[in-house]
Amino acid sequence: MTYDLRGKKVLVTGASVGIGAALAKGFAERGAVVGICARREDKLAEVLAHLKQHSPDSRSWAVDLADLDGLAPFAAKVVDELGGVDVLVNNAGIPKRRKVMALTPEVVESTMAINYFSPIRLTLALLPQLVERKGRIVNISSIAARLGPPGEAAYSATKAALTAWSESMQVDLTLADTGVLVHVVNPGIIDTDLFSLPDNDAPPPSIEALPVETMVQPVVDQLDSGLFELYVPEYLGEVAKNKAADTGAFLQSTIAWSRANNPA
Repeated sequence: MTYDLRGKKVLVTGASVGIGAALAKGFAERGAVVGICARREDKLAEVLAHLKQHSPDSRSWAVDLADLDGLAPFAAKVVDELGGVDVLVNNAGIPKRRKVMALTPEVVESTMAINYFSPIRLTLALLPQLVERKGRIVNISSIAARLGPPGEAAYSATKAALTAWSESMQVDLTLADTGVLVHVVNPGIIDTDLFSLPDNDAPPPSIEALPVETMVQPVVDQLDSGLFELYVPEYLGEVAKNKAADTGAFLQSTIAWSRANNPA
């Protein structure tokens, strides 16, 4: 199986910086017409300038994806102005590194709204278009969805929800013979501004972050192969398998590692 991105219409959310911007650039460099959206219009303009060097018909929209009721009208606008959507990349999201004792219901619910309800609303709004074009849905989840890291209960839950949704959605779409493929991407620690945003605990200092460009080729290869779930870096897939084999033992090792690396 191969997937030729040339001429495909791709929408990438949260594409003003970080993984979203890197993927958008990678798709445009491979001939896709890329639509990008995020809140920061100035950052979007920088990314769009790069996209247009490779794909002149690419477009951008400044939009607040936390406005859930605005997502259906936004989806219709994208279809109209981009000329359709072949690939939806649900990348936009926020971190929430805060120990569970310091969480409030409001923080948990707002994190879930942006990281889970927003991509679900957008997916459902674009689903008829994706079915019509036998498209692809790429959901940027996280290794946190599989490993239960410390201080990320709220965030991990949003990504686990997105992953579970993706699994069942793929089953439904296949049973209905739609031809639509769903892909889940589980990044590890990637060098984005998500790790420097205020109102979040600092990440463990001992983990080296990978550059955002590391994400591009694995996702392109995933589209080519039709692979459902991808880990970046790849070895994290084995870590997830070990955790699934004995979750209790894995959590105990996580506790021991956390105490050794964060004694405070």
